[in-house]
Amino acid sequence: MMYYVKLGAILLIICAIAAGLLAYINGLTEPIIKERKAKEEIQTREALIPGATFIADKTASGLDFFIAQDPQTNEVIGYTFIAAKNGYSGEIQTMVGLDKEFKILNIKVINQSETPGLGANCTLEGFAKLFVGLSDTELLVDKDGGKIPAMAGATITTRAITNSIKEQVIALKNHLANAPQALAKSSEEVN
Repeated sequence: MMYYVKLGAILLIICAIAAGLLAYINGLTEPIIKERKAKEEIQTREALIPGATFIADKTASGLDFFIAQDPQTNEVIGYTFIAAKNGYSGEIQTMVGLDKEFKILNIKVINQSETPGLGANCTLEGFAKLFVGLSDTELLVDKDGGKIPAMAGATITTRAITNSIKEQVIALKNHLANAPQALAKSSEEVN
């Protein structure tokens, strides 16, 4: 019996040391990972609406978005935000660029864990092109009566991306319609 207690104690010590090391390494790498992710989001935002300056804002429902302005005239030229919804294997995050009429300029899937060769094809440029020029009323998968063809074997992924974008566009439109002062207020410039 004492033998098993001794083995259990040794295992406990080894686990405690391993957990402590993992926590320490996580503490060192977490700020670096956050900084890289923030830089990648800025680069993606700039790729979606080139040449714009971006001002951070937030809807009452908690949607973080950026107002894209012409750097010369400060005229609003569009908006960007991240839409997220669970797909087949987990949450899919898509950054979306809209023009000032709320039509999609471009999208980019920035985080996904979908099945390679099926749902993971949502990161391909051809998939993003399916959304260009669409408004929120046109954002439906073909199997739901819309214009966006579902990826073969990945209808759940296509539907998750499409529905997440549609929901966020509607939320943004409602926010701006109900709070036009959001465009006039001074926010933190991020570009």
